[in-house]
Amino acid sequence: MSEERTIMHMDLDSFFVSVERLKDPSLLGKPVIVGGVGARGVVSSCSYEARRYGIHSAMPGAQAHKLCPHGIFLPGDYAAYSDYSRRVTQIIADAAPLFEKASIDEFYVDLTGMDKYFGAYRWATELRQKITLETGLPISFGLSVNKMLAKMATNDAKPNGQLMIERGREQEFLDPKPVGKIPFVGEKLEESLNKMGIRTIYDLGQMPQIA
Repeated sequence: MSEERTIMHMDLDSFFVSVERLKDPSLLGKPVIVGGVGARGVVSSCSYEARRYGIHSAMPGAQAHKLCPHGIFLPGDYAAYSDYSRRVTQIIADAAPLFEKASIDEFYVDLTGMDKYFGAYRWATELRQKITLETGLPISFGLSVNKMLAKMATNDAKPNGQLMIERGREQEFLDPKPVGKIPFVGEKLEESLNKMGIRTIYDLGQMPQIA
């Protein structure tokens, strides 16, 4: 019988913006947008203050300017982002038994079996604290039985928080959520599902399976 898995997902909060704020603390609390500069620019990252205006990553810069004309638009310092990403990666590599770097600001750590010896949630909490202490960057994590659930837990924990889905309560966590909360379900697919009357993950689970 295989051992039940314990997966941790970590995500640096508004990573590019967070690095810019380390470089210039006057940006704290302001609507900051990285990217979107120029006629054909695209938003790479934005602060939570900017998100309140409906701005999100991959949005055309012209649209972002219309939504938040007083926002602070920065061209981005990708050398600095790479440097901070390397620092965080090294901290995780030094501590984690097995990890995967999914992107410049996102990581998965396999903590299967750790509960028997130390406590995965405690270990994850201490790693998160260490990263913030040594880099100054806010980071969130989620803990669950697989990558998808761990990522969804992280999304619920943001900004700068942490969440563990208790083993055996995964369906309870999932059922009330809108189908758009499932990773990689885009707006168009969510709209299509909504038109079919499928609004929550519970609704999706009630659909008959196609043989």
